Amino acid sequence: MCLLLGATGVGKTLLLKRLQNILQQLMGAQADLGEAPVTLPTVGTNLTDLILRKRKITVRELGGCMGPIWPKYYSDCTSVIFVVDCANIVQISSSCVQLLSVLSAEPLQSAAVLILFNKRDLPCTMSLVELKALFRMDDVIKTAPQSISTLEISARSGQGLQELLSWLFSNRSHDTG
Repeated sequence: MCLLLGATGVGKTLLLKRLQNILQQLMGAQADLGEAPVTLPTVGTNLTDLILRKRKITVRELGGCMGPIWPKYYSDCTSVIFVVDCANIVQISSSCVQLLSVLSAEPLQSAAVLILFNKRDLPCTMSLVELKALFRMDDVIKTAPQSISTLEISARSGQGLQELLSWLFSNRSHDTG
């Protein structure tokens, strides 16, 4: 199980829909990503199976409004994707606090973690250097027990999503079939 976490409105639902579209493309079922679908904030949880070359990964998206009860879902988790909205400067500090809380959770000490800096296609985003400095990413990576990777993406345009799929499917702890 992979948990997909992040504040409300960071693009988690769109990200999952785009990943499903890319996998359908790879199977020849769809020609291109097409227009970004309309999404609504997730209240509760969404389970999505991503299948590539007979390997299945179940991604559990937890709504940002469910932050206080995220820990109830940590026990069966082998990896975490934490999404940050680069275009929402006001939300950056709370995302940092949420991330540190996730990383310090005992059940997630051995989980692989991918931090996604989303909405890179918008003109008002901070640079990756600025974002990493705000998150003190070098210190976080050095001190956290988890294996942590970072990636710049745009769920809307598709930028970085192939790399995200590569990360998901290269983590052998996900195998379910």
